[in-house]
Amino acid sequence: MLRSERRFAGQMPVRRPAAFLDRDGVINLDHGYVHSPDRFVWVEGAMAAIRWLNEQGYLVFVVTNQSGIARGYYDEAAVHALHGWMAAQLASAGAHIDAFYFCPHHPDAVHHALRLSCDCRKPKPGMLLRALAEWPVERPGSFLIGDRSTDIEAAAAAGIPGHLFDGSDLLKTVRQAARTAFSAPREPELSIR
Repeated sequence: MLRSERRFAGQMPVRRPAAFLDRDGVINLDHGYVHSPDRFVWVEGAMAAIRWLNEQGYLVFVVTNQSGIARGYYDEAAVHALHGWMAAQLASAGAHIDAFYFCPHHPDAVHHALRLSCDCRKPKPGMLLRALAEWPVERPGSFLIGDRSTDIEAAAAAGIPGHLFDGSDLLKTVRQAARTAFSAPREPELSIR
């Protein structure tokens, strides 16, 4: 099972590249199981990076494992509330996230219904594949930025490049990832008929 929050409903007609961003450790400092605004601290350059991606025409998706739900530390409502707060903070900075995708599962979950090895928990690519199916994403030029090897593995399994974030300025990292994505040889996309 995969949970997402869409900023826009319906299909958007123009295909364009997407930036997939992990949340904890990329957009915000990872203090462990961040689930409320009072524990949320933006990473340096995060708002500017998301605004820059918006201005460049990228779709922007958050893809985040949230095992804290499965472990009983907080519930899905807390994650939805935090993502709503993030969206409001970004809007005040002239930026937006197109969709938030999160995985509430973990094999060691205290809640039986969430105790499973699903396809959406990174390193599996379920969240990315769902975004690719639900939005008009052009794979050439798309990329993921994460802070763990599991993020990079998920990107590779979804067929897009992944970049490991070192915790410095996210805007600088995003610009470099975009340059790299567009300088790579472009392979034709397969058309399913």
